Amino acid sequence: MFIKLGIGKGSIRVVREYNDILEAVRSVKSKQAVIFDTERVFMEQLAVAMKEHGYVLTREIYTETLGLGGKKLVDFMQSKFGYDYPFEECSRKAQERMAMISETIGLSVKPQIRELLQELKVGNIKCGVASSTKTELVEKYLKQAELDGFFDVVIGGDKVKVSKPEPDIFIYACERLNVSPMKALVLEDSENGIRAARAAGIPVICIPDLKEPSREVEKLVTAIVRR
Repeated sequence: MFIKLGIGKGSIRVVREYNDILEAVRSVKSKQAVIFDTERVFMEQLAVAMKEHGYVLTREIYTETLGLGGKKLVDFMQSKFGYDYPFEECSRKAQERMAMISETIGLSVKPQIRELLQELKVGNIKCGVASSTKTELVEKYLKQAELDGFFDVVIGGDKVKVSKPEPDIFIYACERLNVSPMKALVLEDSENGIRAARAAGIPVICIPDLKEPSREVEKLVTAIVRR
């Protein structure tokens, strides 16, 4: 474990840094529920679909979309590629490719997640998913990865009116889990998700994936897991 100091207004805040997800989650005491975001990384599939329509998706643009959903995602993509960007068509093609991968070779599960879920289940800690992806797709991916039995609730972006970075999806997840936000814990890999969790009053552990959190966002997290 490493200790990082986050400087706030007139205060010094400790941000714990780990290289082990299990250790990071165990460090958060008095938790009654853990909320995961299983939003799948499908940058390559979306890039191919967009290329077929004459658009180039960069890693930088894609990472800005992480955690977004609904109208906010549509507005963002149109702001980058123009109002004639075929959002629905490109998204549909990317999702079809994701489905093919999921149904054949399967989608990869992040290291230690299966072990963490087993440990939480043994400890009678409730688990939920709060993802910007549509509920039916999240449920499908979880089932194909044989993880569906670990979760008490699965909430997709279609279940709330506004997406991350607004807190609605995490507030709703806590309501469904019947747990106070301060007694919950969120595991997130996106800056928009981290902002949403903190706006909901929930402690959050950041597990960076495609993008490291900015210094501003890093100040919002309880801990960071880096490998």
